[in-house]
Amino acid sequence: MTHTKTFGILITAMVILLLITVVSLLLGQYPINFNTFMGYVDFKLFGGASNDTYTLLDNIILQIRLPRVLLAILIGASLSVSGTAFQAMFINPLVSPGILGVLAGASFGAALGMLISDQWYIVQMLAFIFGFVAVGVAVLIGSMVTNSRSTIMLVLGGVISGSLFTALLSVIKYIADPYSTLPAIVYWLMGSLTMADLHGVLLVSIPMLLSIAGMITLSKYFDLLSLGDEEAKALGVNVPLVRLSAIILATLASSLSVVMAGMIGWVGLIIPHIIRMAVGPSHRLLMPLSAIVGAIFLLLADSVSRLAFSVEIPLGIITSLIGIPIFIIVLKNARAAWN
Repeated sequence: MTHTKTFGILITAMVILLLITVVSLLLGQYPINFNTFMGYVDFKLFGGASNDTYTLLDNIILQIRLPRVLLAILIGASLSVSGTAFQAMFINPLVSPGILGVLAGASFGAALGMLISDQWYIVQMLAFIFGFVAVGVAVLIGSMVTNSRSTIMLVLGGVISGSLFTALLSVIKYIADPYSTLPAIVYWLMGSLTMADLHGVLLVSIPMLLSIAGMITLSKYFDLLSLGDEEAKALGVNVPLVRLSAIILATLASSLSVVMAGMIGWVGLIIPHIIRMAVGPSHRLLMPLSAIVGAIFLLLADSVSRLAFSVEIPLGIITSLIGIPIFIIVLKNARAAWN
């Protein structure tokens, strides 16, 4: 695929993302007219006479909808790119950002934080820490056995680590107060963007965007890793360094996603498949396009969770309900796309 065509695809995807972002800002329990919205944007950018409508829009857009929209974009991009990176690194179409136990570890950390403290920053901090601890456990288990099939051992380490922290999470849920703490834990594990605030989103956006950019930068190495470790080494790739870098970046992005919104599944599994089927296996296009389409997907899913019913449905439920049938359809063509 030529550079011009690649650039055109990315620009088109970005325009679609921008349009959906604007529509998401307009839709809600209080719909906003497009002309009113453009007048508000003009007022915020260039100043002018304020009125009661613009004051109301300040509260609706800046305090409620914009943080949520931005967080959906960040998390969708982070999970999609992480899933693409893991699938490339393990040469396996069935892996996702949770393969090394990061989601289970972060979930345990958040549940532990809810059990011991009422402070939300404690919950977020423990979720972030235990996300990395879980991956550390997986890597440690994988390195305990010296084997030429080190990737397989790393996956098995991730399975063991995920199972360990899932069991610890069950312990937390068992001993939690069933009338206060337990419902909060269960709701958080369903995934939601309701806790988004502009300051928090801007704070996590820097490491999340850096992680996404780092994984996209590694895309040329992922193409070589798809040939196998020995072939990649023969072509001059430092395989352990690339793999470690990808693990750290994907863990950082995934952990921060869980910190901000709880468990949101399927995004990092189905989006890479869809993009691979559409544009081919080259990670130079696959990685950035996965980020954009992942953002679009989660933005649309969040709009459904907000607007489809009289009450808001947790986002993790929506992504599962949408992701499962899509994945079944994608599986029919997954082998051809990978070949």
